Amino acid sequence: MKKLFFGLLLFFVQLDAQEIYANFFVRAHQDATLAFHAGGIIKTLHADVAQSVKKGSLVAELANEEQKALLNVAKADVENAKVALKYAQRDYERGQKVKHLLDEARFDVYELAYERAKTALSLALANLSYKEALYNKTLLQAPFDGTIYEKNAEVGDVVTEMSPKSVFKILSKKRKLVLEFDQKYWKSVKVGQVFKYKVDGDTKEYQGVITKVYPHADAKSRKMSAEVEAGDFAIGLFGDGTIVAETTK
Repeated sequence: MKKLFFGLLLFFVQLDAQEIYANFFVRAHQDATLAFHAGGIIKTLHADVAQSVKKGSLVAELANEEQKALLNVAKADVENAKVALKYAQRDYERGQKVKHLLDEARFDVYELAYERAKTALSLALANLSYKEALYNKTLLQAPFDGTIYEKNAEVGDVVTEMSPKSVFKILSKKRKLVLEFDQKYWKSVKVGQVFKYKVDGDTKEYQGVITKVYPHADAKSRKMSAEVEAGDFAIGLFGDGTIVAETTK
């Protein structure tokens, strides 16, 4: 009896749902073009086509010996400023303890030296941040975990800040299906609905959940689009399936 009850329940649930046809292409969840934000000569390429890279990993580098030297000088300036502040603070604190024995002008000398030392350290730190930013512009890093699928530069190529040159193109490892369905179902298709599908050349049926419905229809094709998270399919594959949507009452 229980099996019969649940079978009937499932039957009536299915009657209250409609299946909407949709085709799709497999796309990368993220796709980016990597280029330098500084001018110079490409010194090293640390990645190649079909190579997997981690977020933050170095994929290319400009000749940056000058920037590196300036960065080291800025780091040394910070250390010198810290030492100067240390002794200026010591003199100031000593002066405070015997302030009643000193004339006001003498104590002002200690106070002025202490304030100047604090300002000098702030300036040194700001300069260090600036030099780090300039140095980091010579390093090209992966913005996310992914795979390099195109290389457009070689060691020795000149790049300019005014006209950035694409060095690599990268795809994320995460995949998504971009669905297309008839615009007449614009009220029926919603986030959270199940999408049953097959990929061209694969007899297995897969299932996913709609994560995004695009808020516009294409005027030429009269189609709307939606997205479904997918497994590790090859980019560009085609397929079709049905969206299981509740019927409009």
